[in-house]
This record gives sequence, C-alpha cells and structure tokens, in this order.
Amino acid sequence: MLKQQLQLKLTQKLSPQQIQLMKLVQLPTLAFEQRVKEELEENPALEATEHQDWEQEEAHEDEYDTPDEYEDNQIIQADAINVDEYLSDDEIPDYRLYANNYHEEDAFGLPYREEVSFHQYLIEQLNTFRLGEKEREIAEFLVGSINDNGYIRRSMSDIADDLAFTQNIYTDEKEVEHILKTVIFQLDPAGIGARDLQESLIVQLKHKPQTAITELAITILTENFDIFSKKHYDKLIQKYNISEETLKEVIQEVEKLNPKPGSSYAEGSKFTEQVVPDFTVTINDGELELSLNGRNTPELHVSQEYTEMFKTYRDSTDKDKQKQKEAVEFIKQKLDAAKWFIDAIKQRQNTLLVTMNAIMLHQKDYFLTGDETKIKPLILKDIAESIGMDISTISRVANSKFVSTPYGTKPVKAFFSEAIKNDEGEDISTYEVKKILQTIIEGENKRKPYTDDKLMELLKEKGYPIARRTIAKYREQLDIPVARLRKEL
Repeated sequence: MLKQQLQLKLTQKLSPQQIQLMKLVQLPTLAFEQRVKEELEENPALEATEHQDWEQEEAHEDEYDTPDEYEDNQIIQADAINVDEYLSDDEIPDYRLYANNYHEEDAFGLPYREEVSFHQYLIEQLNTFRLGEKEREIAEFLVGSINDNGYIRRSMSDIADDLAFTQNIYTDEKEVEHILKTVIFQLDPAGIGARDLQESLIVQLKHKPQTAITELAITILTENFDIFSKKHYDKLIQKYNISEETLKEVIQEVEKLNPKPGSSYAEGSKFTEQVVPDFTVTINDGELELSLNGRNTPELHVSQEYTEMFKTYRDSTDKDKQKQKEAVEFIKQKLDAAKWFIDAIKQRQNTLLVTMNAIMLHQKDYFLTGDETKIKPLILKDIAESIGMDISTISRVANSKFVSTPYGTKPVKAFFSEAIKNDEGEDISTYEVKKILQTIIEGENKRKPYTDDKLMELLKEKGYPIARRTIAKYREQLDIPVARLRKEL
C-alpha cells in the first residue's frame, strides 16, 4: 500500500569552499607553499603575480562573475560541482600518471641521496671477515635479528631453532653465541648486537684503548652492574678499595658510551626537519607587533586569458554558443575553482592572524619578558570564545604552526596549558609550576638530591600546594629522573 507522509529533516553540509579552507588552515608554511604550487600547476585559470594587489585580483574576478547575463541552463550551480574535482586527496592530474606524457625535461627531477639501511650497512661489514658459508649465513641471520636500538632481544637457542626451521641450517646455541662474540661484536658501531645494556656497555669499553680506568670500568660493570646502575657508590668504593676521585673517572668513562648503539647510525641518516615560522612577534617601543610569514600570503589572480575567452563566448552568436557550451562549462569550472582558492587563501590569512593575535594578547606578559613563569593558563575554548570561531578551527591553527619570538622559535601549541590554583586561589599555568620545579632541581645538592616528597614541601612553601603524584608527573614530563638516579659524587 502506497503512503504519503511529510517529514522534516535537518542536515548540515560543508560546501567545497569550506572544506578547502579547513584543509588550508591546518597546513604549516612549507606544506601550504607546496599546495599553492600544486594548484597553480593544475588550474590554468590561476596565475601567480608579483606586486599584485588584492583589489586588482577582485577586479579580474568580477569580469566573469556576472551569471545573470547567461541562460540558467548554462550556469554551473555550486551543488552541481563535484567536490572531488577540487578537494580530492589525490590531486595529481590523470595525464601525469602516464609515463609517455612526461616532457623530456620532467624526466630528470631533483636528485635523491641513495640511502643504505642500518642492516645493510652491517651486512656490508661482514665482507671484511673470512667466514665459511655456514658462518656467514648465521652472521647474516644475527644481523637481521638486531632491532633499531642495536640489541638482539632473542635467546641464542631461539635463533638456533629458527635457523634450522627457516634456513635449513643446523647449528646449536654454542656456535651461534660464538659467531655473535667473534663477529657481530666486532661490527661498527661498537656495542651492536648485545643482548642487554650491560653487555653493550662492556663491549663498547673493550673497543676503547685499554687504560687502568677502562679496565676498572669493565670489571665493575661485569661484577656489579646492578649496584653501579642504582648509584650505590659507597658500596663500590668499599668493595674495590678505590678513592672517590677514581670512581668519578669510571663514571665519566661510562657516561661517554651510547646506551642505544643502533641509534647512532639511524640519527646520522635522517634529514633534519626544517622549521619555518608561520608568525613573527616583535617588540617595537614596548608594544607587540604580529606579522604573518610572507610565504603564507601568495599573490594570485585569475588568468586574464581565461576571462578573455569567457568574454569571447559572451559576445558570440547563439548558434556559436551552443557549439561552445562544453568548452565554456570547463572554463567556468576552472574560473570558479581559481576564485574559490584565492578566497580561501584570504580567509586563511585572516583566520591565522586573528587567532595568533588573540593568543599573543593573552600571553602578552610572556612575549614582553620571555619569562616562561608568566605564561597564563589557556585552552582552545578561551581563544575560540574571544574571537567567535569554532574550537576545531583554533586547533587547526595551533597544530604544526610555529611563531618566531625575540626568545626563539616556539610551537604555537606551547602557549596553551592547563590551570591549577595556588595557595591564594589564583589560577596559574602548569608551565609556571614546571619552571619552578626545574629551577629547584637544578639548584639541589647532587650528593643528596631532593625526593618527590621534599620537592612537594618546597613547592608548598613557595605557594604551590601540589600533590606528590603531580610532582612525579611533571618531573617525568620534564624528563628528569628520580632522586636516586640524579645522585652524583
């Protein structure tokens, strides 16, 4: 049975322009610059210009933005535009995916540095050893078992079993361990292939020129690693009948070693990430000034050639218009996309400046002095309410953005922090508490470092009533170890 009924339905849809704007807002400077280059390559109706004013760009846009002059069936409505054409994650034109369509100049791009993986680097070193076929296969299998930190976290018996089942190599635990100690432990970087920290440090010490201090360090780590790692220095002095100065030299020798020998190669092969500030805050006559990185405000305009093509269509006869209908629809799509992109950049620029300006004014005391204890409590909601924007927009601005200040370049999100109350009931930033905590620890007697209970008492005396577990949390966030591990001779 057929029925008719009336239904009210409320839906919320994002227009292609809104989606495009949100994607642009969250991009940092370098990624945004690359996005603009991609759009310029893909949309022939969009052009970059030097010394082009926004007013002039708007004049170009107005030349084609007169839909009333055309028939309704020739106007491309916003709803009819496929969002994927403008905001697809795969924004490479189809023709660029065919190898034969590349120009000869495109065949040679920027050179790439050839990378040698960590494990390949170790295997290449095996060529310097005179090994039999079985020995080499065992050595290569051991290299493949080394993790990124440089350790083998599996037992020799498990490795011997795997060699039998997967490589058809029959061996025993004793032979595998022999290859480990005579071959793998000789590889660079020193300490590679060890099964735990103790073994790695001992191997690294054996690679050094042997002195009385080095030999003593090897003996202490071999016989009393647990006592040494827990910093029970009095027991070591008594057991080995050495002076405090000698033990201090041993500690200095061990501190030069790398607890993660594999990381030394990994760090050397990585490129340093370039940080480009999105904003610059300067002080001029005691007043703060905010500016946006010029690379965030490219000067774009709509192609004059495309607007002329549109004019030609407008002035043509009705018969010619019918023939050129598909061509003009393509032109209109490209012109609309260009106009939307320019508008999105303007809105992005305005959103970034308004948001950062609100953050700067809220943290004015810090920007004028550089004192981190003057950073006030701030959450995304505070800025969103002050400038009338959504919290998600503020989050996009704060994420992956950096600001250049007179005191160094800092991430924007560093100016957001939780609030706690002092003994006077005032809201203070957790940054302030962490800074004071760090100052107290730096000034402590390293022979008798403060425990978390003592730190809690000292902070309470300064007007910060904080629980001991909160002290421990802040200490871990500052990457400060417990009192026992901060102890020095």
